[in-house]
Amino acid sequence: MPSAFWAATMLSGEQALAESQVSDAGAPGTDPGALGDIAPDELRMQLHRMADWVADYRATIGARAISPSVAPGTIAAQLSERGWEDSSPIEQIVQELDQVVMPGILHWGHPAFLGYFGSTSNGPALLGEIAAAALNVSAMTWRTSPAATELEAVTLNWIREAIGIPDSFFGVVYDTASIAILHALAAAREKADPQIRARGLAGRGEMATYRIYTSDQGHSSVQKAAIVLGIGEDNVIRVRTDREFRMEVRALREAIDADIRSGHRPLAVVATVGTTSTGSVDPVPEISDLCETLGVWLHVDAAYGGALGVLEEGRWAMAGTERADSIVVNPHKWMFVPLDFSALYTRHPEILRSVFSLVPEYLRGDASSTGTVNYMDYGIQLGRRFRALKAWMVFRAFGRTGIVSRVREHCRLAQLFASWIDADESFVRAAPVKMGIVCFRCQRDNVGAGEDDALNEAIVAAVNAGGRTYLTHTVLNGRVVMRIGLGNILTTEGHLAQAWQAIGEEARRLTGGF
Repeated sequence: MPSAFWAATMLSGEQALAESQVSDAGAPGTDPGALGDIAPDELRMQLHRMADWVADYRATIGARAISPSVAPGTIAAQLSERGWEDSSPIEQIVQELDQVVMPGILHWGHPAFLGYFGSTSNGPALLGEIAAAALNVSAMTWRTSPAATELEAVTLNWIREAIGIPDSFFGVVYDTASIAILHALAAAREKADPQIRARGLAGRGEMATYRIYTSDQGHSSVQKAAIVLGIGEDNVIRVRTDREFRMEVRALREAIDADIRSGHRPLAVVATVGTTSTGSVDPVPEISDLCETLGVWLHVDAAYGGALGVLEEGRWAMAGTERADSIVVNPHKWMFVPLDFSALYTRHPEILRSVFSLVPEYLRGDASSTGTVNYMDYGIQLGRRFRALKAWMVFRAFGRTGIVSRVREHCRLAQLFASWIDADESFVRAAPVKMGIVCFRCQRDNVGAGEDDALNEAIVAAVNAGGRTYLTHTVLNGRVVMRIGLGNILTTEGHLAQAWQAIGEEARRLTGGF
């Protein structure tokens, strides 16, 4: 090629570099319409403003109505009107956040929000999220971020030690327990047939139908995992539970034996430590015995209940889990790490890795470090958020003793709420209180089950519409019951008293005073 071409190319490159340096110095590049980021001074100012916004929100959240009162489509319509064709000042965007987005927020972090599981948002975690967003690393290999990889390993070890999981278990962070169980069951499938990764399931007539077993209180994520893995929703067998909503081991054995006689192949059992509806704990030691005898993978879903293991008096809940093949615990449910942070532990990391490790040529340079862990090899995701940073900040700020104290307080509050139910003849507990979950219902004499169920649903709807507190309902033994779940560090005895008062008021209003 002519040397004049190279000279021109070099000149244009030098000119572009000079222009970029001028831009960085504060000329055209600081204009909102420029191709770069907002200027550092502007960013600093807006970060301070957003810090005030966040602090004000946290300080005033208890005074807000929990439930939004917007009609479906209202928010989308307002946001669509504004569009995004041209750039907008940050001040205007924050104003729209206040005026359009905030009216549609259900305030999960409100101290009187008692639905599902309590919100785990807190100050140290917010600071960690800011730092993680600024760093924006991808924790896929050790080389792409040594700190992210090693911090993940450290926080996983802290969690494991705190709840009583042996050090023979290897941990990895995913977003939610739904994704964790998908990976655990993928490993179970790999163990059962190492050819599935290469050959798949389709068209292999020699294969028996796989079966997965969980209780009738087990989480719906088991079915979703079966769908994704090609096992099929119909092949998830729901095993009956006892009077305390724990899996009946005898019924499990009967179900497995029946499937074997029919030519099916048991793949995995999913036991639960802290069921979603009631917080019940399956008899994991006995289930472990059965799984070991039959050579069936045992996964323990301790997404909520695993946190009880941080208490000396709660360690019973983790009995037998040391014999499981895999365990999941969600610190974002009850260890005060905000969404999303789910930890999967397995005794068979080599099997998990054999399912998901895939290193194309463009990753080999960053994946070649010896003696290191590349977490991308243990899951579907390649790009991975720096989730461990917020967990590390929470654990360091609160300390293990602080986590223990907060979990213990939630257990105390749950027992207190249960005592109020027991003292009121118009209400009855629907399940034992083992953790921070209380299930109960309003009951009347000489009223049919359907009418009673409708009343309990109506009470929940009315209480939530009032905005002072928030709860959910579930179904136990075919009956609708009300349910509260604790986990928010801001929730106090006063918030529970407020909720109990609202429940009583709505019950009396709907029944004409019982």
